Amino acid sequence: MGDIQNIVILTGAGVSAESGVATFRGPGGLWEGHRVEDVCTPEALWRQPELVHRFYDDRRAKLGTVQPNAAHEALARLDAEWPGGLLLVTQNVDDLHERAGSTRMIHMHGELTSALCASCGTRVPWQAPLPPGTPCPACQMAALRPDIVFFGEMPYHMDAIEAALAQADLFVSIGTSGAVYPAAGFVRTAKHHGAQTLELNLDPSEGSIWFDESRMGTAGTLVPAWVEGVLSS
Repeated sequence: MGDIQNIVILTGAGVSAESGVATFRGPGGLWEGHRVEDVCTPEALWRQPELVHRFYDDRRAKLGTVQPNAAHEALARLDAEWPGGLLLVTQNVDDLHERAGSTRMIHMHGELTSALCASCGTRVPWQAPLPPGTPCPACQMAALRPDIVFFGEMPYHMDAIEAALAQADLFVSIGTSGAVYPAAGFVRTAKHHGAQTLELNLDPSEGSIWFDESRMGTAGTLVPAWVEGVLSS
């Protein structure tokens, strides 16, 4: 690869799959018989708050049973050792990147370990179950909800992500389906600004055509090898 200073990395469900975190869009993409699209929308939260809150309570509880894998650890090593610019943008709502040690990162789709007040916008760290009607510690309104970007809502931190993509020399997409926008368009934004582009994925994504190079395999194998190569070059 040419002269690389600024790296932007996008991670999706494929990074956490080897840790045992269920992927949404795999063959087992149902939860208790519900399509994910039926429990991850503002409409669902309005119509069936108990169902939506229980879905995220279930996923939050499962965080305690999983650990970061070799891909998370390799990305944390890159974060610690890379002297240039680095931004890790994850579509995942688990906390495995943080637990591995990553710090230069953004959760664009929210976090299971955070609650958001729908009334005043306050965010609070959250580990316990979150029943509907839980009062906000800041404004006391019974309006706490999972701090998750539902289908149809605008992802978080888009300005910072777009700014990083405009400065990127290298854009790497890891373990994502390439089906969900705006993240699926990041490769084209990066290419437009002159970045080299690399895809590390189990199978070709829907956006594989846009990448300069695609490497297929498990994240736990591909990512450590790629990080080793970057840091030793």
